[in-house]
This record gives sequence, structure tokens and C-alpha cells, in this order.
Amino acid sequence: MSATLAAIIGGAAGAVALVGIVIFLIWFCLYHKRSVSRNSETGSSDQSVQGRNVGIELSVREVRPFAMEELSHATKNFSDKNLIGEGKFGEVYKGLLQDGMLVAIKKRPGAPSREFIDEVHFLSSIHHRNLVTLLGYCQENNLQFLIYEYVPNGSVSVHLYGAGQVSRQKLEFKHRLSIALGAAKGLAHLHSLIPRVVHKDFKTANVLVDENFIAKVADAGVRNFLGRTDVAGPSSQVTADEIFLAPEVKEFRRFSEKSDVYSFGVFLLELVSGREASDSLSSDSSKNLVELVQNSQDFSNISSIIDERLGNSFTTEGMEEFLQLIVRCLDPSSERRPSMSYVVMELDRTLEKEMSLTTVMGEGTPTVTLGSQLFRATK
Repeated sequence: MSATLAAIIGGAAGAVALVGIVIFLIWFCLYHKRSVSRNSETGSSDQSVQGRNVGIELSVREVRPFAMEELSHATKNFSDKNLIGEGKFGEVYKGLLQDGMLVAIKKRPGAPSREFIDEVHFLSSIHHRNLVTLLGYCQENNLQFLIYEYVPNGSVSVHLYGAGQVSRQKLEFKHRLSIALGAAKGLAHLHSLIPRVVHKDFKTANVLVDENFIAKVADAGVRNFLGRTDVAGPSSQVTADEIFLAPEVKEFRRFSEKSDVYSFGVFLLELVSGREASDSLSSDSSKNLVELVQNSQDFSNISSIIDERLGNSFTTEGMEEFLQLIVRCLDPSSERRPSMSYVVMELDRTLEKEMSLTTVMGEGTPTVTLGSQLFRATK
């Protein structure tokens, strides 16, 4: 082989190697960019998952550590006028930050811990339009704080059966379906994460609505901050919170995606009835609303729980599909309950049909049988 030929072959090999290196670098940059930008409506960062598993503080949006002085100023020294509620984590205050942002600040006694910060970093990396975003934290003076985005219209429970109810136009069946769908999407997103996140405390009071009545699920993962807390077992007197616990949670403390589905079924029941599910159906009945649904053999019995404020705002078909979904979610067997992704699909389908029948065709259209009229006829 001549020197010229060897030089040609060597040059060609070098060029091929150079092209290969360039292609690899381009691929690496694109892959890396895609892996750290998984923060759309339905995504969260793999880096945040790593941060939770090995304690590395990484997330797409760095969680903000707040100073207690700033939180005190935002709440006017934690004034009672700024106290807007109390949950499992502790007292909840409305705060106004110096940059003009409204936040909800949760406060409780607690010694500083690394586990607290790790959990905050993980949960704050989860972003979805139907989840309340965790913005930051604070640990000072043996107090722990969680800082969330502020959701102006409060919880769905207030609008259904609490004080200061909103106008009835927001309580139409279509609005309730839309709220249910948004909450279902929030829960389904939590269940789709790796590792999966189980809410463990889903209830109507933890579904908030913004100024456009878009549902946002609050307090996802808050039970993780509380450690092993007592869960009441079965009893004749069930409290408003206990009613949302699945049978396997009450008996074995077995939280799972399917226990969230059960809690969601109770939420749907409160949505359609406009009442707390722990209430008895009547003064001469000891059964609460959940027991009524679980023991009913047909929909004629269940129809008696439908909120009278719904009036003629729904169709027979849409209401029956909604009630059937409630029954499936409240199945005592966790294996027979649907997944949240299935619940999303069913609610989306029902809402689309309900919007078409009651908005486009109208309530006066002869081909639409109104559910309220049908259920009155069965009594």
C-alpha cells in the first residue's frame, strides 16, 4: 500500500469518526434537553424522582425556601383575619407576598428535618393544571411551613353544602361534571408518575376551584409529612372525613391508587347529592349515603339522593352514567374498582354528551327525556 493510499484511507476514517462524534453530541444534547423539560400539563421531571430517592435536591423548578419573617409579614403576623382553615397538616393562612403574589401558607409545630425538605422537593416538582402547586417551604423556630398557590374560590364542599354558597348557575350538572373531570385528571396524573403518588387524603374539601371554576386537587402527599397517623376502624358513627376512607384503609391501612378511587367515588356522591356523604338519608334511617348506594339494587333508590338544586339541568342518560360510575368506584373490593384513567375517560365522555344534549338540543327538545322528570315518576 502506497503512502498516498494510506493517507487517503486514514483521512476518510478520521472524517467518519468526526461525523460520528458530531452526531453523538447532537443526539446527547437533544435527549438531555427532552429529559429535563418534561414539565407540561401531564409531566414531571425524572430528576425530581431521583432527588426523592437519593436525597439530591433537583427539580425542574427549584422549590423556594422562605424565611419565617417573610411569611409573618405576608400574613400580618399570622393574624386570625388571615386564617382561612385548618387541615391535617395544620392551620392555613392566606398570605400576600412582597411581589404581590397570593399564597396559602400551612403551618404546624415540627422540628427541622432533612426528610421534610426531601419530600417538599419531590412534591413541588409535580405540575399539572388540576393540582394545587407546592411553591416552597420554611423550617424555623420549631415550626414547619408549606407554601402553596392560592386558589380563590375555595373548596367544592363550600359550594355544595358549606356556608356562603355560590349562585346556582355554578351548580348545574354540567358544572359538576366538569369539576369532577378536572379532579379526576389531577388524581390520574399522580397515579401516572414514577414512582406513583397516592393522594391518601382525597375528599371534597381538598378539591378547590379557581376563578374559572377549574378544579385543582389540594394536599397531595400531605399524609407523607405526617408519618403513621391513626386511621379509625369501622364504626356505627362515621365522621365526614372517615367516610372517604376505603374499607382496606380502615382495616389494614392499605393505601393504594384504588383507595384513592374509592375516595373519589365518595366525592362524586357528594357532588350529585349536594350533601355530606356521612349524612343519613332521612331521620328514620341509620344508613349514610355511601351505604345506601352500596346496598341499592336499582337506580330508583339511588335517584332519591340527587340534589334538588340540579332541577332540569341533566338528562336521564347522563345521570345514569354518572350514578353507575359512583357505584363502580365505591365497590368494597379494590380489585373491582376502575382505574383513575378509566374514570377520566368515562367522565369526559359523559360530559361531552351532556353538553351536546342540554346545550345544543336544549331542554325543550322532545327527544331528550329529562332525568328529574323520570326519577319523579319512579317514586
